[in-house]
Amino acid sequence: MLPKAKLWLALTVAAVSMFSTNLQAAWDLNMPQGVTQISRETYDLHMQILWWCVAIGVIVFGVMLWSIINHRKSKGAVSATFHESTKVEIVWTIIPFIILILMAIPATRVLTQAYDASESDLDIQVIGYQWRWEYRYLRQDSLEEEVSFFSSLSTSREQINNQLPKEESYLLEVDNPLVIPINKKVRFLVTSNDVIHAWWVPDFAVKKDAIPGFINEIWAIVEEPGVYRGQCAELCGIEHGFMPIVVHAVPQDEYDAWYAGRQEQAAAAQAMSNSEITRDAAMAEGEAVYNRTCVACHQAGGTGLAPAFPALAGSSVVNGDLTANIELLLNGVPGTAMAAYARQLNPVELASTLTYIRNSFGNRTGDLVQPADVNAILEAQ
Repeated sequence: MLPKAKLWLALTVAAVSMFSTNLQAAWDLNMPQGVTQISRETYDLHMQILWWCVAIGVIVFGVMLWSIINHRKSKGAVSATFHESTKVEIVWTIIPFIILILMAIPATRVLTQAYDASESDLDIQVIGYQWRWEYRYLRQDSLEEEVSFFSSLSTSREQINNQLPKEESYLLEVDNPLVIPINKKVRFLVTSNDVIHAWWVPDFAVKKDAIPGFINEIWAIVEEPGVYRGQCAELCGIEHGFMPIVVHAVPQDEYDAWYAGRQEQAAAAQAMSNSEITRDAAMAEGEAVYNRTCVACHQAGGTGLAPAFPALAGSSVVNGDLTANIELLLNGVPGTAMAAYARQLNPVELASTLTYIRNSFGNRTGDLVQPADVNAILEAQ
């Protein structure tokens, strides 16, 4: 047991650390007011109900405390001998009923608004994957180029592994943020491709489960330009904490320019899907995709994390039949953490990744996989 002096010192250090500036900055116990009208109304409703509950608690426990003090045995109090009181029972039934009705009126108004996703200006489909998000901007015109992309964690593995200092936005940075215009009603159609996720942005007061086979609706009108962050709010697997959400809300003209640029990128990617790539380009692109998408499970050196994540180094699959390796990457392995990447990566990224893993980590197949090889299998499925 610690000596008394050391014990007091330990307690003092603990107390000081609890009230340190950094800890207080991260120790926000209340919900945020947010940057949307519905988020502010949600916050006001929360505070209103909270203070009602505080008042009820003060009254109830105040009466209890007064009764305990003034009717204690030491003062000669004698217990009453009655069985029931119809009047009291009516009173303590009617009063809570009235309180619940008074609470339900503002709550119903806010909930009705929160669930009304009609008359949206922009529709975005949000699809959860282990462990990234896909955003599809639903086209208003069938002739326009579709804009869709994946958003993955961009925090470096060196920070995660404590090899570099952690930044302020640790685990809350992505490679491709969602971009939306301000002062427009944006409807999010939330679903999942594998397990249950939850799309949650606290500043928008929106959180909705992403469930395979179901589409849930939420919406937001963001009034202030800025960067807003969120996270997956379901325990979706080992990488649950590595699935952030970043939304850039920008003025309409900036959004239009960004959207046009994304359409050009989509058209360029489509044009490249049947092109030939060089070995150097494939290895460079494949390494980038591997470090962004595959490294969490299969590790930087391709050693894997047995038994859930098999090693790629020396793998009989990676060093075996090329067609079988392509099909595995496209379709995944049902019942395991190996996801299907046919939708998650384009043919150039798929071909480059296959080229990289079949010629890295000690693997020396010599294969140069082309997008056409991937497209041939995709068309045959």
